[in-house]
Amino acid sequence: MKIDIHTHIMPEHIPNWFQKFGYGEFIRLEHHKPCCARMIKGDKVFREIDQNCWEPKVRTKEMDETGVGMQVLSTIPVLFNYFAKPEHALETSRFFNDHIAGCVNDHTTRFLGIGTVPMQDVDTAIREMERCVKELKMPGVEIGSNINSKNLGDPEFEPFWAAAEELGCSIFVHPWEMMGEKEMQKYWLPWLVGMPAETSRAICSMIFSGVLERHPKLRVAFAHGGGSFPLTIGRIEHGFNVRPDLCATDNPINPRQYLGKFWIDALVHDPAALTFIKDIMGEDHICMGSDYPFPLGEHHPGKLIESMTEFSHAVKEKMLWRNAMKWLGRE
Repeated sequence: MKIDIHTHIMPEHIPNWFQKFGYGEFIRLEHHKPCCARMIKGDKVFREIDQNCWEPKVRTKEMDETGVGMQVLSTIPVLFNYFAKPEHALETSRFFNDHIAGCVNDHTTRFLGIGTVPMQDVDTAIREMERCVKELKMPGVEIGSNINSKNLGDPEFEPFWAAAEELGCSIFVHPWEMMGEKEMQKYWLPWLVGMPAETSRAICSMIFSGVLERHPKLRVAFAHGGGSFPLTIGRIEHGFNVRPDLCATDNPINPRQYLGKFWIDALVHDPAALTFIKDIMGEDHICMGSDYPFPLGEHHPGKLIESMTEFSHAVKEKMLWRNAMKWLGRE
C-alpha cells in the first residue's frame, strides 16, 4: 500500500478568466497538440504539460505501474490566484474544488482530494474550507507558504487556523512565490534554492508566531521534506536561545519542541537526507509524497523509501501510508 500525499491536478478545460475579469495572470490551457497542452498565464505561455496533469485514466495507469494505491489530489500552486479580488478567487477556487471532488467521486478507491481556498480574504477562505470539508467531503486544503508576501503566522490568518482546527481540516503547505525569486531566475534557482527556504520560512513563522502552540490539534504537512528546516533546526534553536528578544517575542517555547507536531513529505531525492529527516523529524511524521506529475518530483513514487535497507518494514510502512492516514485524520 502506498498513499501519495503530494500530487497535483488541474481540469482539462479552464474558463478564460483573464478575458472574463479583465486583469491578472489567471491560467488557462491551450490544447495545441494531442496529449499535451500549454499553460497560458494571463496572455503569455507559462509552461507545457502532459495529459497526466488532467486525465485520471492516465494517472491511474501510471499509479498501477508504480504501485501507488492512492493519490491525494491538490491543485497546482500557480492556480491559487491569491492576487485576484476575493470574489473572483472564490469563483476559481470553487471551480477547481468541484473538479477535484468529481475526480474523487469517479475513482473513490484511488483518489482523495484536498481543496484550495482564497486566502487573501480570510472570511471567504473559511467559508470555502467549510464547503470543502462538509459538502465535498474533503479531508483538507492546500495553501501557499505565504499569502501575497504575508507570513502564515500573521495575525490576519488566526481565524483561519482556529476554523481549520475546529473542522479537523488537514492542511498541506506548498512553497510558492519564493523569496528573492526575481533575483535568481537563472539555473532554475527559484525551484532548487528558493523552495526549500520558502518552506522553512512557513514552518518557522507558524512556530515563532505561536500558531502551532495555540492550535495543537492542527494537522499540518509541509512539502519537499520540510525544505531547509530539518537541516537548520540547530541554527534556528541557537538563534532562539541567544536572541530571545528577536525570536521569542510571540512564543516562548523552544522551536525544537515542535518536532513531531507536524508532518513533512519524504521528497528529498537522497538516501542520506531521508535518514537525516527520519532522525530529526521522527518516523511517525514523514509521509510519501512525489510531486506527481512534475519533473522535479520522484518519478517512481516511494522508490527511495522502499530502497532504504536500514529501515525496518514497520518504518517503511509508516512512511508509505500509515502516517498519511494519520495526517488526513482517516486512521
